[in-house]
Amino acid sequence: MESRIHFGTGGWRAIIADDFTKANVRLLTAGLCALMKKDGYGGCEVLIGYDRRFMSGEAARWAAEVLAGNGFHVLAVDHPIPTPLAMFTVKEKNLPYGMMITASHNPAVYNGIKLFRPVGRDADQEMTDRIEAEMAAIEPVEKEILSVPFEQGLAEGKIREISPDQDYMDSVLAAMRAEPVRKADLRIAVDPLHGVGGPCMKTILNRCFCETHLLHAARDPLFGGMAPTPTKEALGALSRYVREHKMNLGIGMDGDADRLGVIDEEGNYLHPNKLLVLLYYYLVKYRGWRGPCVRNHSTTHLLDAVAKDFGQTCYEVPVGFKHIEAKMEETGAVIGGESSGGMAVHGHISGKDAIYSAALLIEMLAVTGKSVGELFREITGRYGEYHYRETSFAMSESRKRELRTLLYEQKHIPVFAKEVERVGAEDGLKVYFADGSWTTCRFSGTEPVLRICAEAATVEAAEADIKLWQKELGL
Repeated sequence: MESRIHFGTGGWRAIIADDFTKANVRLLTAGLCALMKKDGYGGCEVLIGYDRRFMSGEAARWAAEVLAGNGFHVLAVDHPIPTPLAMFTVKEKNLPYGMMITASHNPAVYNGIKLFRPVGRDADQEMTDRIEAEMAAIEPVEKEILSVPFEQGLAEGKIREISPDQDYMDSVLAAMRAEPVRKADLRIAVDPLHGVGGPCMKTILNRCFCETHLLHAARDPLFGGMAPTPTKEALGALSRYVREHKMNLGIGMDGDADRLGVIDEEGNYLHPNKLLVLLYYYLVKYRGWRGPCVRNHSTTHLLDAVAKDFGQTCYEVPVGFKHIEAKMEETGAVIGGESSGGMAVHGHISGKDAIYSAALLIEMLAVTGKSVGELFREITGRYGEYHYRETSFAMSESRKRELRTLLYEQKHIPVFAKEVERVGAEDGLKVYFADGSWTTCRFSGTEPVLRICAEAATVEAAEADIKLWQKELGL
């Protein structure tokens, strides 16, 4: 028997009142309880955090009630928090498991659950497969799921409410070089897109004596009518604000503050590919760190060129930050990231953290005395131009099945005008060309869309590769 709940590349996400329901939150939590008991963690402490989405606070209480009913001690965060803060708390308290109620960057109609395992890492494929198996076994007797009312759990000490923000912010400040920032007189605008990242980011910047301006800081479960993902379009207001008020930098974050978007001093949007390269370059050249880096297969190969120049390796992994985390741990990498804005830096937490990454970018400005634009021109002057383009297409289930057969089973690709060096099929299809350019076509693991991206020496060449996919697939 198969469970009705399935995990994607970033946890479980579903449309509210369709599949994201109280029954399914309870079922998933019961599956986690069964797994923990089998692994010898019966009665342990488990963290539950939640973001600002519709029903997130309520879902956190439903999960806490099931955990407490199954004999676990629940550390329930008493207010909405960023996902990286939850991961940090799991790590610092040495907890075996944790949960975060969030659908991250997905549109407002979604909610979901991210799970963390020991040392605050994202749940891997083995863990989620095992939980799905436990849920499948529970479903026939679902009415027997144990739970206690939240208020009763509090009164009996089975549930304890906590506020771990300060320890997290202290950790970020300790990991960055705050003193140069305090002397730099920087002006920073922050747009959390109505998500949870604003309070922590503003506090950290204030403690570094930055002049900080917040946009879209109030809670809005509809996220202003847009998906809370820090894209060029979503950060249009931040771009205008930076330009009009002469800010040194604009920081944008997704709904749970694990993805980063940046606006430079001229109001230009910096693609996450550039941010990842900038941070790695800064850490190895200006901080003197040594070590490899990790990217997913849809992220810029400019990172490879930087790594090679410093005698290091850039490792490629499938999409899904759990793969980046695993490779970083295996190789001792300095940084790992993806083209969607998620980055992790060695020495903090294993997962994505927009707040810590933003703090390091601000440190970069203070230490180098250069703007983001100047630093990126320094990089491209050394390694050349890499032009990246991407697009996505909404998919019905029938169309998805049709194209999945064509792409994933038949491994069908267009006829390209340039020499194909090889085709990778580890995650969708990736075509590597002999001239160093590449293109990918894959289904998202978090949304019902097909994503196509390409990178080449010119914008025109990258766009031509994407158009070939579109024509071949009838998109």
